[in-house]
Amino acid sequence: MSVLIVIPARFASQRYPGKPLAMLTGATGQSRSLIHRSWLAAQEVSSATRVVVATDDARIREAAEAFGAEVVMTSPKCRNGTERCAEVARGLGADYEVIVNLQGDAPLTPAWFIDDIVSGLRADPAAAIATPVLRCDGATLAGFRRDRAQGRVGGTTAVFAADGAALYFSKEVVPFTSESYGDADPTPVFHHVGVYAYRQASLAAYALMDVGPLEQLEGLEQLRFMENGHRVACVEVKARGRSFWELNNPEDIEVIESMLRKDGHP
Repeated sequence: MSVLIVIPARFASQRYPGKPLAMLTGATGQSRSLIHRSWLAAQEVSSATRVVVATDDARIREAAEAFGAEVVMTSPKCRNGTERCAEVARGLGADYEVIVNLQGDAPLTPAWFIDDIVSGLRADPAAAIATPVLRCDGATLAGFRRDRAQGRVGGTTAVFAADGAALYFSKEVVPFTSESYGDADPTPVFHHVGVYAYRQASLAAYALMDVGPLEQLEGLEQLRFMENGHRVACVEVKARGRSFWELNNPEDIEVIESMLRKDGHP
């Protein structure tokens, strides 16, 4: 399957303005921007045919072109990454069977997460999109709980049916569990990894849908598909010893840098 990876990036984030250009220092002491590290992650995906950065900001375009990325300029009216991907698809997507949204705040995304959701979408003809979910260990769940207790929006959690069909996504920790877990213990909570594989028709349909109340409340773009009756396939992925975290808040820089060092990312 021909696969186009789109990395949507905007400067004017409400929670963290200028986030794509935030600098992250790796294991060798070299600092690279968040968008650069996200682009490098995309280069490792074996199923990818083409990778582009999609933005509406000249500063991000300049930075991305400087490290060799192909950049597509999109409208500032795009309200989220999926709308930005839909705009790119209208211009470039005719030659691609699958379009992947690799959000620019997830530089630790392992390549096999993306390969797995592309395979998952192929295996589920009824699904509009596929997205990865990762079972939380006790340490990750504790981090989610700590963020919420301190009033920060951390990672997103997912609840899904036995056949993988998404039931809900939330920035709260769902499902509720009162249990305590050791750092390495598996938990019943799944971390939603903000990567999506879409079919062409799904992106075209999304661009015509209205924002629903759940998407508006949670600020989660994938809920628009669910609110309009489209199947979202959750594909469970394995960490294989790799660390994973998203850059949602300035406080996450230290967390991600420690993971870059731990996993040997330059």
